[in-house]
Amino acid sequence: MKDFMDLARSRCSTRAYKEDPVPEADILTVLEAARLAPSASNKQPWHFVVVRDPGRRAELTRIAGGQRFVGEAPVVIAAVALDPDRVMTCDVPSYAVDLSIAVDHMTLAAEELGLGTCWIGLFDQDEAREILGIPADKKIVTLLPMGYPAATPKPKRRKELAEIYSWETFSGEEAGGE
Repeated sequence: MKDFMDLARSRCSTRAYKEDPVPEADILTVLEAARLAPSASNKQPWHFVVVRDPGRRAELTRIAGGQRFVGEAPVVIAAVALDPDRVMTCDVPSYAVDLSIAVDHMTLAAEELGLGTCWIGLFDQDEAREILGIPADKKIVTLLPMGYPAATPKPKRRKELAEIYSWETFSGEEAGGE
């Protein structure tokens, strides 16, 4: 079993999937990881629609800019915000934070199970709601294709640690570590 830092280092976006079905127990494990994620005021204002039907996955591919791998993945999970109008006192929409944390938990749980995922933000919100039967007052934050990777993705280059932080006050995008 990988430890957390190994999972974080090895997880990457998967854009090619095998046709092998994902066992329901593994899907439920990934959903359990989302359930355990923190959320603002612990409201857990989310719902996840698990799509396995090939026809519905094809429709999602169409409204996701034609990205074929979306429908090729044997599972697509739509992460739905139940209260998209709620804003935290820091002036940040809580759904964006809450669902980002939950989906990140899902991607890491999937990685631990040998499954690949890819966060999809390119899709038509209204058409996706219609395809999935989601009410207009809810918001889909992402579509998450999931399945066994067909190839080993190349690791992405990441900025050096010193490039992404500063001590005490913001010292600019290029400062880092000083």
